[in-house]
Amino acid sequence: MFVEHEFFIGLRDIDFQNNLKIKSMFSFLEDIGGIHSNIAGYGLLDIPEKHKSWVLLNWKLKFIRRPHYAETLKIKTWSKNIEKIYAFRDFEVYDEKGEKVAIATSKWALVDTQKLAICRIDEEVQKAYTVEEKSVFEEKIEKLTEPEKYIESCETQVTRDMIDINGHVHNLNYIDFAIQVIPFEIMRNAKEVEVMYKKEIKDNSRIKCLYSIENGCHYAVLKSEDESILHAIIKLKI
Repeated sequence: MFVEHEFFIGLRDIDFQNNLKIKSMFSFLEDIGGIHSNIAGYGLLDIPEKHKSWVLLNWKLKFIRRPHYAETLKIKTWSKNIEKIYAFRDFEVYDEKGEKVAIATSKWALVDTQKLAICRIDEEVQKAYTVEEKSVFEEKIEKLTEPEKYIESCETQVTRDMIDINGHVHNLNYIDFAIQVIPFEIMRNAKEVEVMYKKEIKDNSRIKCLYSIENGCHYAVLKSEDESILHAIIKLKI
């Protein structure tokens, strides 16, 4: 099943040079994924009855062109593959001329909200999401590895507005942490973005953001204040 929806790029979605923010692009992708789950019967409003919730594990995004303010984007998404406890979702993003401006893929796990544990994706769930044999990337999402050394770091405090319905920092806000250490020019001009989420960030936490450049790629690594917990790795490529 293919699902399509249009999104308008507003002022909040662009940087001061009129480029669509990475965070806003992920927000659009997240929203259309939610629309698909609502149709399938496993959306946010279905959690109280079915006690199942989707948790995002990975993003991989490639910009063909950075859209700008007041453009309307048409985004298409579909369930690409389901492997035991993991589900994969792909996206295509088109501008008003019908030209493709971005592609993305994502990896998700289904969580039992009563047991608070990842559960197997059973036949009922699989039937709800009709898998399409189409992939935007030839290669699978790869596990990101932490860089060997860092050239800059900073610490920041989690604020209450970052907390979502699951009781921890929403995945989109991880990009805000990355912005604290990755130079603006890199964020603005990045053509490829990968995110790997490892451990949720809870309310009232202090986060250490570490920056590295390795093999031509820019990394923001998010850890607990004492660096004992790895929360996420964000990789950008120009």
